[in-house]
Amino acid sequence: MSTNEVQQQNQHIRTTPILISFLIAGFIGLFNETALNMALGDLIQVFNISSSTVQWLTTGYLLSLGILVPVSGLLLQWFSTRKLFITSLLFSIIGTTIAALAPNFGMLLLARVIQAIGTGILLPLMFNTVLLIFPVHKRGATMGLMGLVIMFAPAIGPTISGLIIEYLSWHWIFWVCLPFFVLALLSGITYMQNVSTITKPRIDVLSIILSTLGFGGIVYGFSSAGENGWGSTIVLSTIAVGLISLTLFSFRQLKMDKPMLDLQVFKYPMFTLGVLTVFVAFMVILSSMILLPLYLQTGLGLAAFSAGLVLLPGGVLNGIMSPVTGRIFDRYGPRGLVLPGFIIMIVILWLLSNVTTETSIIKVIFMHSSLMLGVSMVMMPAQTNGLNQLPKNLYPDGTALMNTLQQVSGAIGTAVAITIMSASQNIYMKSVTNPADPSTVGASLTAGVQDAFIFGLIIAIVGLMISFFIKSSRVN
Repeated sequence: MSTNEVQQQNQHIRTTPILISFLIAGFIGLFNETALNMALGDLIQVFNISSSTVQWLTTGYLLSLGILVPVSGLLLQWFSTRKLFITSLLFSIIGTTIAALAPNFGMLLLARVIQAIGTGILLPLMFNTVLLIFPVHKRGATMGLMGLVIMFAPAIGPTISGLIIEYLSWHWIFWVCLPFFVLALLSGITYMQNVSTITKPRIDVLSIILSTLGFGGIVYGFSSAGENGWGSTIVLSTIAVGLISLTLFSFRQLKMDKPMLDLQVFKYPMFTLGVLTVFVAFMVILSSMILLPLYLQTGLGLAAFSAGLVLLPGGVLNGIMSPVTGRIFDRYGPRGLVLPGFIIMIVILWLLSNVTTETSIIKVIFMHSSLMLGVSMVMMPAQTNGLNQLPKNLYPDGTALMNTLQQVSGAIGTAVAITIMSASQNIYMKSVTNPADPSTVGASLTAGVQDAFIFGLIIAIVGLMISFFIKSSRVN
């Protein structure tokens, strides 16, 4: 297709309705990623399960994404934009309906996996479509709007779900989501256009198997550590299988003429740095998103709705700042955002590592809001800058890798944070004279949360070091 033909095609693309359809679907899909965090305490009692088991409602969701998203690069080259969008929404609707009706933990976990399939198709499709229909000089602002969805939805999930749990049952978290998914589906059926080029590359079954074992094994291994311990056979063996499979997968992709996932993207330094930055930032975000609700409810003794309200200002600030940072990125580039963003995150994570059962609500609101400000300055600018350096033929592979590693990092961050928190909590309980005293439960969990935030602090320092090497990329 010639340049003139591409320009004529782009003139007929209705970018605004397409973007709105993606934003609605993406918001509700990612809202589901953290919406259940406020209900974890209730679900432990309702289903009579442990905290390590209930964690699978979050990590199982991320595990499914980690397995599916690498294959999305192949799906984007085999099926049209419209077909993939409608398919992703149908999976999301089916999964949400099953979750709303789930009578037991097993059914709820199955529903989460089906939901994740929908989100796993949607996220790379959304990024790939935006890269195709918007020119480079407008991508910062557009990615800022997507950042509003990607960051605001998980951030505000605990607040809305806290309100729902306060007055209704946890089932209503899913009933509330359902009409929005249906609205996004109807919008997509009406307005979604086919904007990608269908090349139908050869499907390499061995690559799919190695990718599934690789990403799935690593996420499963880390997620199992909270329940089985880091020295258990299942944890060590699944992580080992994951690493070996990923190594074999990488060698296979480099030798293939038409790989399932083109690792040539890592030849572009700003893309590689963007992936590393997003990996680090998402570990901090999702670990914080699961630690703070637990601390607010158990450590400070707040009800679900009150804890949700404490997290609301940070979620709103993050939503407001994402489009703003997108416009700043378009004008000045990434470095002036990413570097100070990590500095803010480091300062706040240090403060969070010193919280106690006496910490004031106002201080928690300030810390959470400041953390969300730092996050908004890091995530989308780093992601957009990295993808901007890729040529168009590598967009599907770049978006698939970026989203895959983002979800894998979230699962690892969540699992490690919960493991550290649980271990520190157990150590604290052994040191007290009367473990049966109800007041020691909150104190022990707070001690665990402190140590888990130190882990986040170390990760953020690594991110700061990476940010020194980021430069503006305007290649394509």
